[in-house]
Amino acid sequence: MRIHFREKPHDLLVILISSILLVIAVALAASGPLRIALGLLFILFLPGYALIAALFPSGKEIDWIERVALSFGLSIAVVPLLGLLLNYTWGIFEPTTVAAIFIFILLMCGAAYYRRMRLPVDERLALTVDLAIPDWEEYSTLDKVLTIALVISIITAVSVLVYALTVPRVGERFTEFYILDESGMAEDYPTSLNATENATVIIGVANHEFANVSYTVRKDLVTIQWVYNTSAERDEPVEISRVTLHEEIVILDHEDMWEASLNFSIADVGDYKLEFLLYKDGDMSEAYNSLHLWIDVH
Repeated sequence: MRIHFREKPHDLLVILISSILLVIAVALAASGPLRIALGLLFILFLPGYALIAALFPSGKEIDWIERVALSFGLSIAVVPLLGLLLNYTWGIFEPTTVAAIFIFILLMCGAAYYRRMRLPVDERLALTVDLAIPDWEEYSTLDKVLTIALVISIITAVSVLVYALTVPRVGERFTEFYILDESGMAEDYPTSLNATENATVIIGVANHEFANVSYTVRKDLVTIQWVYNTSAERDEPVEISRVTLHEEIVILDHEDMWEASLNFSIADVGDYKLEFLLYKDGDMSEAYNSLHLWIDVH
């Protein structure tokens, strides 16, 4: 089997098809080894190759080893520059990043095609590769052993790379637990209310535990009295009574999140603590996390 091109720029066609396949994979939210392989090619090789093809349309200017090496080097240089441009324009997100790199590759391939097709045929970039299955009997015993070892090494290296890229490493396990005001911001909390005035807060949980977790979220209203601590020389809260306003079980997979609004009002004047308690996996002996708001009712 022979791979050959000179008259037609088949290499540019392969570059464009590879880029289009990755764009389609991103648009369809596909995942897996194929997308990872295309993504690495898309970032680390294709932009540089397209740029080199536009700069050096002739096969006599640089050889293939230099062309491939420069393709990797320029890709590493071009992609961060495109990211810097996006940072000051549309922002660095997966769709904008893929679109920017694809447009760059498309423009460079267009320029490369224009410049190469203007050259005489014998000066255009060319490649000839003969693929043939060698006669196994012609190898010596040492050559056979080395060939088998090389094939096993390549298969092992590729398998390890695919596994490392497709299987996420477990990082720090934690759960986000937060309170927001009624507009979804961490700013205007209802800390000063009139008696019977309605107020709203949003409570949220986000699972980063790398496992399915059952949470129990409890909301308590605690009546407090401030008492001066002579040793510490400051006022400290003393709990007078506690009422559970609401309790809910929330089951979340890894990277899932849950938010709910709590509407409440307090009838009596005084000082209160609105406390939120988070329990994990049905263990109610001790709260996994807790949050609270101090509320003055007048």
